[in-house]
Parts: sequence; structure tokens; C-alpha cells
Amino acid sequence: MKIDIIGAGIGGLTTALALQKKGIAFRLFEQAKSIQAVGAGILLGGNAMQVFEKLGLRQQIEQLGNPVSRMQITRPNLEPITSMELDYFEKKYGVKSVAIHRSTLQGILLEALPKQSVHLDKKLTQVTNYDPLFLQFSDGTLLNSAAVIGADGIHSPVRQMIFHENTIRHTGQICWRGVTDFPMPWSYEKELTEAWGQGDRFGFAQIAPGKIYWFAVSTNAPGASGFNKQKIMSLFNNYHPLVKTLIDFTPESHIHTSMLADLKPISTWVQDRICLLGDAAHATTPNLGQGACQAIEDAYILAECLDLYPVEEAFLQYEKARMEKAQMVVRSSWTMGKVAHLENPWLVKLRNWLMHIIPKAVNRRQSDQLYRLSAV
Repeated sequence: MKIDIIGAGIGGLTTALALQKKGIAFRLFEQAKSIQAVGAGILLGGNAMQVFEKLGLRQQIEQLGNPVSRMQITRPNLEPITSMELDYFEKKYGVKSVAIHRSTLQGILLEALPKQSVHLDKKLTQVTNYDPLFLQFSDGTLLNSAAVIGADGIHSPVRQMIFHENTIRHTGQICWRGVTDFPMPWSYEKELTEAWGQGDRFGFAQIAPGKIYWFAVSTNAPGASGFNKQKIMSLFNNYHPLVKTLIDFTPESHIHTSMLADLKPISTWVQDRICLLGDAAHATTPNLGQGACQAIEDAYILAECLDLYPVEEAFLQYEKARMEKAQMVVRSSWTMGKVAHLENPWLVKLRNWLMHIIPKAVNRRQSDQLYRLSAV
């Protein structure tokens, strides 16, 4: 019997590819009638790119995305506060970080899978966690299963059906994401820039030649779900002109709005032959750029465990290998989101000064915790 993956997002697709690489049979179920890109751009850090190197996709991702060799945090006028060169990690791990459009990455992953292994328009309505294990879908299909991997997002139906801990934490921050065609100034071509203000911030990176991904986050926008781009621009009036230009150049239909939230860390991801992966297990705010990266790392470690152990033991070993790091990311990202959105002007000045004087070795050590793959 095949291992069943619920959810064909980045985590689910990568899990399918990792299982395929190990020769482990699987079925991938997605409730949507077609796989649609959600969001806009995505940064694949060194940990994610190490996985794609092992899966044989690194070169294709680098060619269709944009390698990023520098990350910096600035003031609203784009004056640097702190920065980090990524060449150290490039040499250490043999891969570059890459900014890419989410739909482009999804296309690469789908292309590498057999079409018959991906089942669309399959909305899961019930999981029966006993022997035999059954999956029921809204179209009436009933299937027995060797094991189930819930890779079905922050509001995971698998988690809600089987696990008891389901607390979604809302940050009170609203995020707009957009992609626009714009000739990026050469000095920003290979870097991710994030400008921090008072209760708001704006980030941008090139994801392909002439194509820019940006995100804007604010805690000062009541009723902002109905904001058009003119209102969004008004929130960032005191930012560098490039910020307003990127928003202005973006068609309204290419701007996506969401409230930032995460999943309060849960005590287990595994119950018998059912386990959780990616956002279903450890949804995080995007402040460390590690949401998809952690799901990709999950996929690699889970496939390694399934190659070494029987299913139930493999799931337990996967949880043991991954939980501490993934939950560290959730906690650290939550904290960074609070620090980035300080509103008191004196605290903002203190924050910027402290960030400026932190030794680069400290930042490098913290980043190395993210980029070092978990070990089985």
C-alpha cells in the first residue's frame, strides 16, 4: 500500500519528490481542482537549497529564480542598520539562497512528479485512525492507507480531526504581498532588503530578471483588508521613494492581503501511522523567511526516516529529529515580529542601535542554526 500525502503545497510536493527519490510509493491528494500559487515570492534559504541539491533540482531553481548573496535590514530611507553576507554559508554548504516566484517553484516540483501520482479535487472529510486506516473524501471516495502525512497547511483538517492542539495565534499585523515588473537598481539585484519603521516594515527582492517581489506589513491599518494600493502607499509615505514606486507599479490584482498568524507550538506531530508536516505541524510567521524552508527540511528528513525504519518508528524518529529546530523557528520568528513592529520611537531607536552593534559573528552563528540541516 502507498503512503498518502494530504496537501499539494510546497511541503507536500517536496515530500512526494523525496519519497519518489527513495523508491517509496505514495499518493498525493489536493482539495483544489487545480494547483494555484498562493502568495507571491519566496526565499529558499541554504537549508532548503541543500534539500533541492539532493533531489537534483538546485540548478533548475537557481536558473529560474534569483540567487541572493546578501540580506540587510535598513531604516525606512534604506540606510543600512545591519547586513549579512551569505558567502560564508555558500562556501560551507555548497548552495546559494534563492528568491523565486512561488508558482515557478510549484511548477518545477510538479514537473518532476508523475502526473498519475497527484490527485486533484480531493477534499478530505474523514480520517479513521485505526487498523485499517481509511481516508474519506467529499466526492464519496473511500480509500485504505498504509500511512497518512498531513501537509495541509496552518488550518490542517488532518490536525483538527486527529490532534487536540489547534491554537492559531494572530499577530495583529496585516501583510500585503505583490510581484511587479520593474528594473531593479543593480545594487539590490542580489540581496533581500527589509526596511523597518515604527509599527511597519517593507521588504523586497528580485525573483527573476526584471521581476520584483515585495511585502509590506503594518500594525497601524484598521480595516486594511479593503485597502487599495493608494491606501497602502499612504501607510509608507515616510519610506524611500523606491518603496512607493514598487507598490505603484504593481497591478491591484497582483497584490494579496493576509493577516499574519502562526500555530502555537504543539506537543506531538505523530499519532500511530498519521503525522503532520510543514505548516500543519509548525506554522510560523514569515519573519525569518523559513516557513517553506522548514517544510522542505521536514520532507527530506521524513523520507530519510521512512527509508530506514518501519512507518510508525519512522514517524517518531522524524518528530525527534525535527521538532526542536522547527519550534525554535516559530518562537524566534514570533519574537522578531514583535521587535520589528515596535511603535515607541525611543524603543525603535534603541532597537536599531542594538542591531547595528551586534557582532557579525553572532548573526552568522544564529543563521547557521537555520541553514544546518537536521540530522536523523
